[in-house]
This record gives sequence, C-alpha cells and structure tokens, in this order.
Amino acid sequence: MSTLQQKPSTVLFDLDGTLIDTAPDFIRCLNALRQQCGLAALPAEQIRRSVSNGARAMIEIGFGLTPDDRDYLERHSAFLDLYEAGVAEETVLFPGIAELLDWLEQQEIPWGIVTNKPERFTAPLLAALALDSRCAAIICPDHVSQRKPHPESLLLACKQIGADPASGIYVGDHRRDIEAGHNAGMKTIAVRYGYIEHPEEVDQWQADLIAETVRDLTNLIQYR
Repeated sequence: MSTLQQKPSTVLFDLDGTLIDTAPDFIRCLNALRQQCGLAALPAEQIRRSVSNGARAMIEIGFGLTPDDRDYLERHSAFLDLYEAGVAEETVLFPGIAELLDWLEQQEIPWGIVTNKPERFTAPLLAALALDSRCAAIICPDHVSQRKPHPESLLLACKQIGADPASGIYVGDHRRDIEAGHNAGMKTIAVRYGYIEHPEEVDQWQADLIAETVRDLTNLIQYR
C-alpha cells in the first residue's frame, strides 16, 4: 500500500459516507415517510448505498419520483423536514475516525469538512457530534456559488485554513469528490467503505490513493 511521503498541509473530508455514517437517519426518515404514505419499509441496504446522492436520490428510491414529477416537491420537502427534526439521532462517526482525527490534531495537521450537504443540516449535525469546534473549516454549498465537483469549496476551505492546496488531501466516497480534489490541485483519497452503489467503480475514479477501510485511510494519511 502506498502512503504519503510528507506531512500534508491539511486534510479535508467529505461528510456523509466518508467522515460520518449518516445512513441510519436517512433510512429511518425515508421509511417513516413511506409508512405515512401507506407503503412498506425498504431494505436498509437499498437506501444506504445511495445516501451520498442526497435527498433527491432518497425520493427517487423511496417513491420512484424525479424533480419533474408532480408529487416530487411535496415528498422532498416532507423528507427534509423529517430529517432536520432528527438529524443526529442515529448518526455516528465511522469506527476509527475519532482516532484518526485525534492523530491529525496531535500532529498539528488542520482538518476540515467540505460537503454538498446544506448548512441547515450540517451545522446541527456537527454540533451534536461535537465536531464543529474542532475542524478548521466547514464549507457547505451555501458558502459557494458552485458545488463539487467544482473546486471552489475546496479552495475556500484551504484559504480559510491557510493551507496550500498542492500539499493538501481531500478524502471522499463519490466520483465528484475525487474530481473536485483534482480540480483544486489536491491529492485525493477515495474511500471504498462509503456509500457507493458499485464499489468496483472506485478504481476508475483516478484517485491518487484508495482506502478500503478506515484503518487503510489512517495508514495512508500517516505519512512516512
């Protein structure tokens, strides 16, 4: 397994499916909404693998609706209200992430979060997990004009931290994360443990490194 050869200026993380396991709350909310509509619960794994694609994907999976369908906006809004009301009921850090964050702080490597998750949900979620006061930057789509895979959000995080993107790392579980990292001139690590519909496709994302597990991710970041 290849590892980094020098201390990174910063390590930035995608949120859902990379740093934290938000799937249980997405699953709970989507199946609660289906129950309200008189529908049976869906298998957890069917929902879990698409969580990184956000509420739009949830409504498509749960109800077969796209933004062009008549009932889409009503279901989308109802789902987001349910999620906001219990954004951190079952969400936790992936096992091993707490230790990785502790190590980064011990090494005085600033870390941050760059997500496509709106601030409406990100802020209370990070506060509930006591991460909001620890990370050096939190960038949501509300803070930029263009979302990932555009590099604007990653470059803004690096600017806030005072880090050189060329020696920074971006970690994510979606093709757009790797594209955003490359577009920002950063090193990229794809995590195959995340919410990925077809894990074999990760090999095609052209990430600099791939982590199968959080332990692998930790080993990759702990430069030699």
